[in-house]
Amino acid sequence: MDKVQHLACRLGEQLLQKQMMMAAAESCTGGWIAKIITDIPGSSRWFERGFVTYTNIAKQEMLGVSAEMLEAYGAVSEPTVQAMAQGALAHSHAQLSVAVSGIAGPGGATPGKPVGTVWFAWALAGGAVETYMECFSGDREAVRQKAVWVALEGLRDVAG
Repeated sequence: MDKVQHLACRLGEQLLQKQMMMAAAESCTGGWIAKIITDIPGSSRWFERGFVTYTNIAKQEMLGVSAEMLEAYGAVSEPTVQAMAQGALAHSHAQLSVAVSGIAGPGGATPGKPVGTVWFAWALAGGAVETYMECFSGDREAVRQKAVWVALEGLRDVAG
């Protein structure tokens, strides 16, 4: 078992103890968080669902992110990942969510948002949303892999 799988297993144990379910709203990670989690036998006891919302239209239709927010701030922004995390809770039966949106590269950079920029949000039902931004180095695979790791670590922290 590699380190990320071990981290996901520890998250699952933690959520089972707290009798919590989680959901993931993923853009640049393309379902990788959901895949790591669902590779674990029995994860359906703590993983409720995943949303792969790669386009802005998908973010709007599946998570309720407003077109105005996407136009004003872009998909890779703090307001957008906050809305994605809240939307994942609103459109699921989970009590905890993570949202990830970023620029994995090699293209897609914009002024102020270089390749490797990834925004994260973690939300608890009835609670505040925590956000974090990181600018990862490396190629597309490395950026995405690092984003999965940070997303899982953040879930463990927020779940307490």
